[in-house]
This record gives sequence, structure tokens and C-alpha cells, in this order.
Amino acid sequence: MKTKFLQLKTFDDITLWNNLKDGDEKSFSMLFEKYYADLVSYGNSLFPYAEKVQDCVQDVFTDIWVYRNGLQSSVVVKAYLLSSVRKRIARLHERDRIFRKSTSTDTVAFLLEFSVEYDLIDDDTVTKEKVVYLNNLLNNLPARQKEALYLRYHQGLSVEQIAEMLDVNYQSANNLLHRGLLTLRKEWKSSFSLILFLFSTAC
Repeated sequence: MKTKFLQLKTFDDITLWNNLKDGDEKSFSMLFEKYYADLVSYGNSLFPYAEKVQDCVQDVFTDIWVYRNGLQSSVVVKAYLLSSVRKRIARLHERDRIFRKSTSTDTVAFLLEFSVEYDLIDDDTVTKEKVVYLNNLLNNLPARQKEALYLRYHQGLSVEQIAEMLDVNYQSANNLLHRGLLTLRKEWKSSFSLILFLFSTAC
């Protein structure tokens, strides 16, 4: 499995994307394998029905293949895929009447609960009680702040990409990140760099 993952990493996204646009099924399959798990994980954070989330992710890839000739060449592939999943789930919310009828993705609530594992922390000053407290801090953040932090530190998106995904301007996206980090910095008394590391490994 590790060898297969390393093979996927040797191909940069834009090469796979443009090969896909040219009808290369192998490149399409490689992108699917590379990002499927991340997309399902993100989808599960927005919608509590795992099978429907998997269907949404598969539908995104189906649309990409069917409409490949119309795709833009200059895209950030991961951000495009995450955004596509978010929009499709927003439509699913609307169709199922779970949220108020709207075409905006801001009706989608971020449901994921962060779970920092004590075993991941290589810091003798951090007790299990502190880890429980940290999990509570993370999960008590407003949903939009939590999602912005997840996209920034777990998925590696830029502020611009987060703004586009959440359908807000750059300053609003930056404010979401800043407020979330400010709350954590104010309440968490141990190393703050530890929080940023744990954001990249939690969930």
C-alpha cells in the first residue's frame, strides 16, 4: 500500500489533470485513488450519511470524466475536488430538505469532530487531561471556524481557496482562521505549535 501511495505522489496533479482532459483513463484512476479517501472524509464532515457521501464523491469524478473536454487546465486539483464535493453535498441538503431551501453552500454545517490522540503527542508536559481539554476547545469552535481550520491545516488549502470554497471574500476567510486560532491560543496554555501540528493529524 505504501509503495502504491509513493507511486501516486510521483505524478504531479496538473499532469494527471491534463492527461485526464485528453482522455487518459489511467490518469483519471490515479487521481481518484489519490484523493478519494480525503474527499469522503471531508464529505462525512458535512453530511451524516456515509453511503450518500460516497455517492457524491463518485458522482463528482463521473462528471469530471464525462465533461473533461470542458475542464479548465489551470486548476488546483485538490481544491477543485473538495469544492466540487461541497457543492454537491449542498445540493443534496437542499434536495432532501434537511436545510432551508437555498442554492448557497453556506447552509452546509461542518459536522466533523476533531479527535486528537494522546499517543501522537511527544511532549511530557501534556497530560491526558490536557488532551481531553484540547479536544473540547477544538470541537467547541463555531462550525465555520472549525471548517476553515480543517481546510487550512488538514487539507493544506490557501486562504484564497478556502474563501472560494466557503463562498466568502478573502478577508472573511482570513477572519475565520484568525478568530479560531485566537480562541485556541487564548485558552491553550501549552505549546501553540503543537495545536497546528495536531490539526494536520487529527480527525
